Amino acid sequence: MQKVLARLFLQDNFAPVKEEITADDLPVIGQLPQELSGMFLRISPNPLFPPIGLYHWFDGDGMLHGVNIKNGKATYRNRYVETDTLKIEKKEGKAIWPGLLNLPRFDSPHEIMIKNPANTSVMWHSGKLLALCEAGVPHQIRVPDLETVGAHTFNNKLTCAFTAHPKIDPVTGEMMFFGFSPIAPPYLSYGVVTAEGEITRIVPIDLPSPVMMHDFAITENYSIFLDMPLTFQPGQMMKGGIPLAFNRKRKSRIGIIPRHGNNKSLRWFEVTTCMVYHTVNAYEEGDEIVLLGLRMPSTNLLIPSDDIENGNSSENEMAKMCRWRIHLTTGAITQELLDDQVTEFPRINDNLVGRKIRYIYAGQGALYASPKPLLDGVKKYDLEKGTAESYFFGRGRFGGECVFVPRPGATVEDDGWVITYIHDTITNKSELLVLNAQNITSDPVARVMLPQRVPYGFHCGWVSSEQMASQKI
Repeated sequence: MQKVLARLFLQDNFAPVKEEITADDLPVIGQLPQELSGMFLRISPNPLFPPIGLYHWFDGDGMLHGVNIKNGKATYRNRYVETDTLKIEKKEGKAIWPGLLNLPRFDSPHEIMIKNPANTSVMWHSGKLLALCEAGVPHQIRVPDLETVGAHTFNNKLTCAFTAHPKIDPVTGEMMFFGFSPIAPPYLSYGVVTAEGEITRIVPIDLPSPVMMHDFAITENYSIFLDMPLTFQPGQMMKGGIPLAFNRKRKSRIGIIPRHGNNKSLRWFEVTTCMVYHTVNAYEEGDEIVLLGLRMPSTNLLIPSDDIENGNSSENEMAKMCRWRIHLTTGAITQELLDDQVTEFPRINDNLVGRKIRYIYAGQGALYASPKPLLDGVKKYDLEKGTAESYFFGRGRFGGECVFVPRPGATVEDDGWVITYIHDTITNKSELLVLNAQNITSDPVARVMLPQRVPYGFHCGWVSSEQMASQKI
C-alpha cells in the first residue's frame, strides 16, 4: 500500500514544490477586470520532509498559494503555514509525526501526539484569515504576504478541535463550527463565534461512536450535522489495516439543532446509508429543511480498493449532487439525486449561505483519471431551471475547487466571476483561470500564467482588497 499511495499522492502534480517564491507583474492572457480586486488562495498539502509510514494526501504540511489581483495586474506568492509542529520538524531536519493512516505518537514528542498540518481550508472572519484543519486549532495568516501570525484559539476559549468547514451567517456575521474527537467523548462538540470573533458557547453532542465528520451546514435558524458511518477503528492498525473504515451496517443520520441549542434540542433523522464529505448549502422552506450536498454510496478515503463485499469499492466513491428535504413537523425525509455526473468541491455565492440559492459551481470529475481524484472542468447548476452547463479545461488540464467572487454592487446572484487554479499536465505549468459566472461556457475572461507549478490541493478562498484593509493582527 505504501508504494501505491506514494504513486498517487507524491508524484506528478500531487508532488510538493520545494521553494517559497514571490513574483510580480505576472503575464495575463485576456484582461483582468478592474473591479476584481483581492487575493485568491488555495491551500495544498505540501510535505516538507519524506513522510513517516503510510502517506495520505490529507497529511502534507499546509502551503498557501495566493494570487493578488489589483488594477488589472497580478502577483503570486506561496508560503508554508508555520505551525509549531512544522517549526520543530524544520529544526530537527526530518518528519517527526506520522499521518492519518498510522498510529499516533503515543510517546508525545515535544508533548504533541498528533500533528496539525493546517492544510485543508481557509476562512476570513472578523478581520482575520484562518488556515484550518480538523486535527487542531486554526492558524491566523497575514495577507497579502501570507506570513503565519500563529495559532488562533479565540482568547484561549477554544476547548475542542475546529472544523475545516465553519459556516458564516452573511446577515448576522456569526460563525458556527464543530470539532470531532477520534478517541474520547464527547465525540462531537458544537460552537458559535460572534461577528466580533468571540466564542460564546461550545456544547457537547452525543454520538454513539467516533466518526470522521468533515463538513456541516447552517440555515437561518439551525445547524445541521452529518453522522455518517466513516468510523475510527484504531485497532485495525494492529492487523495491518487503516484506522478508518466505512461501516455499512451503521445508519447514516442528519442532525438538526437550533443555532443556539444544545444536545437536548438536537433531533436526528435517519437517511439511506451513505457518505457526504461536502455540503453545498441548506435553507428553510416552510416546515422543511432543505439540504444540498454531494452524496456517495460509501468511501474508502480515496485509497484504491476492490473491497466490493463490504461496499468499500472505489467504484462507490462517486460524489453526486443530492437534495434532502426534512419535514420538521412530520419527520418525513425525501432524497433526490440532481445529477448523475460526479462532481466535487461545490461552492456558492457566500452572501447566500443558509438561504435559498439558485446557482452552484462544482468541479467536474475526470473519471478516466481514476484512481487519481482529478477535476477537468467547472459545472454550473441552475436549480431553478433544473439545468446545468460546464466549462471544460481542455485536454490534459485539471483544476480544483473554484470560488465565486461577486461583482462589486451586484444585485443578481451569479453576477461575478468563477476563479480557480489549473495545471496543464502536458506543459507542466499552472495558471489562474477567471471565468464569467453568468456565461460559464464562454472563453475565459483572463488567464494568469504562474511562475511555478501549483500542486493539486484542497479548498480555496477569496479575500477582497476591502477586507484586507480591515485586517486585524
